[in-house]
Amino acid sequence: MSASEPAEGRQGQPLYTSAERARRDATKWTLVQGILAPIQFLAFAISLCLVVNYLLNGAGLAAATMSVVVKTFLLYAIMITGAIWEKVVFGRYLFAPAFFWEDVVSMVVMFLHTAYVVMWLAGWGTPVEQMWMALAAYASYAVNALQFLLKFQAAKKTSADSEDDASTLLGARGVLDT
Repeated sequence: MSASEPAEGRQGQPLYTSAERARRDATKWTLVQGILAPIQFLAFAISLCLVVNYLLNGAGLAAATMSVVVKTFLLYAIMITGAIWEKVVFGRYLFAPAFFWEDVVSMVVMFLHTAYVVMWLAGWGTPVEQMWMALAAYASYAVNALQFLLKFQAAKKTSADSEDDASTLLGARGVLDT
């Protein structure tokens, strides 16, 4: 399968091969991702409220700004550790076929968050324009988070299906296995 094919190009196949699943389960980077992802989401939720509050009320610019910077820092942390995780599990730092489209959207997310930080540091645009850039970054993050949630839900389902198949001889279902 080429890198340009989406993970769905492996239709009928589980997200992970047995070797990839073993590497995923053995690496500390899986735990790191499992810790960073909810922390980043919490930072996103808090920051989103602060940014929207600033845009609606014109108050709380410093808090909104710092919250976006913290969210961006967490994004970089999860992207770097995620690339390491992908290398350990799939043998490449980014764009492994199983996560190709998630990684493509992640690049958009990184670009927009970085654009916000550059705007803020360089003083480009008004604070309102900067916050709109943050909202664009957050919209892309929400799409990307949904991609990953759907991917992991599918992986969990195929993993459960594989365990069900493994519990029967050669995956065959008998009359009592309904």
